[in-house]
This record gives sequence, structure tokens and C-alpha cells, in this order.
Amino acid sequence: METSPIPDKTGAELAGQRFQMLQDIARELSSEVIFPTSFDLVSRLRKLLQDPDLSIDQVATFVGVEPLISARLISMANSAAFGSTGKQIKSVREAVLRLGLSNVRTTAMAIAMNQLLRSKELVKFSQLADKLWQHSLHTAVAAELIARHMTRISPDEALLAGMVHDLGAFYMLYRATQYEELRQRPETIRHLIIQWHESIGHALLIALGIPEEIAEAVREHDQPRPLPEKPRTLADVVYVANLLAGGMFEWLGRDVPAPAEQYALAPQYLELAEQIGEHERELRAVFG
Repeated sequence: METSPIPDKTGAELAGQRFQMLQDIARELSSEVIFPTSFDLVSRLRKLLQDPDLSIDQVATFVGVEPLISARLISMANSAAFGSTGKQIKSVREAVLRLGLSNVRTTAMAIAMNQLLRSKELVKFSQLADKLWQHSLHTAVAAELIARHMTRISPDEALLAGMVHDLGAFYMLYRATQYEELRQRPETIRHLIIQWHESIGHALLIALGIPEEIAEAVREHDQPRPLPEKPRTLADVVYVANLLAGGMFEWLGRDVPAPAEQYALAPQYLELAEQIGEHERELRAVFG
């Protein structure tokens, strides 16, 4: 027996569906949030973590390139359950040291499995999700090297901020695919992500327990503003790193990100491009 197709919403009905999605998101952020990022990345990460001989540095490197797992580990490390009494943890490596390898493995594997179970809705958008992860990795590496060479900001903290700067876009992509009317309109989903990923991402990071200064640093990373001649804050570092990684051009449907020169980035930033590329390729190689 054939079933009738779901009526295709347009106009005010479609706008109402978008509004309903935002209401649903607001409710969900008050509870534990799990959503998929990149299926291939999470699958490979799960396999890598099964090696019992991994060192602390290796585990920190592996889990540090998955944005949701990174955020959740930071939150755990800063919780009272793990003896957080003063100094906030702001890097994945510090979180691994505080939590211990056993806790990190268990947590990361559980999150990865939950992500995989939820990833079927993202099959149609897997290429988009993979591009977003590639952009996040590029931004994270760029932020780490900018912080290391041009500021006194912790490179590990900058790496984390770069890795989670578009976490809201991953979440928006997943939530949008929960609605049939939106799944039928990839361009509508892109528009929603562009419009809302920063504010939703900021709320998500706060809900996940990320330190406030990191959440604030990524809050307006896609908003055009004068480029700092020299980065002075974590927000400056993330902003420039995001531009070096192509900005948000992957959401505008371009296969090749706009060159950084279009933003008139100062030579001291562009000089880091080769080193950023080398470090990014090294991290990608770990995941095949």
C-alpha cells in the first residue's frame, strides 16, 4: 500500500517550520546535547581509540580534532566531579591529564557511538559536514600557530577555540535535517546555518560548559570587521584564523574558498600559510 507524500510547505508554512526548529533547539539546549559531526572522522576516531597503547599526547591529538568530543571533555574536566576548584581547563590536553586516559576513552567512545547512531539523517549532507570539519581543522591549526607566533595566548587554548568555532553549524545542520520540509531544500538549510550558527553556537557552547572567554571569542567570528594588525585577544586570533581557512565560503556553495588575499590580510599572517598547511596535513594523515 502506497503512502501519500508529505505535503510540501511553502511561504508562511515553511517560515513557521523554521521558527518551530528554533523553538525546539532552545528546549534541547537545556538538556544533554548529542549530535553527529563527520561520520568518517568519528568512525576512524573510534577505531583509533581502541588501541590500548596510546600515549596521553596521542589521545589528546585524536580527540582534539573532533569538536563535540573536545567540548564535552573540557566541560567534564571543569566539573566539580573531577575536582575543579580554581583554574579552568581550556585545552584538550589539560582535560586529558585531569580526567585520565580511562575516563577520556570511555567518554569519547560513548559520544562517538551516539553520534554514529544519529548520523543516518545526515547521509544526504555528509559532503557538507565533511567540508565543515575540514574548515574547522584548518581554522584550529591556524589559530594555534597565530597564537604561538604572534601572541602570548596559549596555543592549545587557541586550537580548541578554532576547533569549536563552527560547532553551532554542525548542530544546526543536524537539527535542520530532522524536518522533512527542510531536508528537501538544501539551500534553505544553508541559509539557516549562515543566519543562525553563530548565536546558536554561542548558546550551545555555554550549555556544554565551555569557558565563557572561549565562547565569547567565537561568538562573532564571521562578522566582517577591521583586521587587527596584530592579534591581541583570542577573538582576534579566531577571526583571522577563520579567514585564513576560507571564511564561511563553504556555506555559500563554492568549491574553492576565497583566497585570503581578498581580505587584505597582512603579510605576517600570510607567511604562516605554508606552516599551517603542513601541520594540517599531518593531522589529516593520522585519520587516513
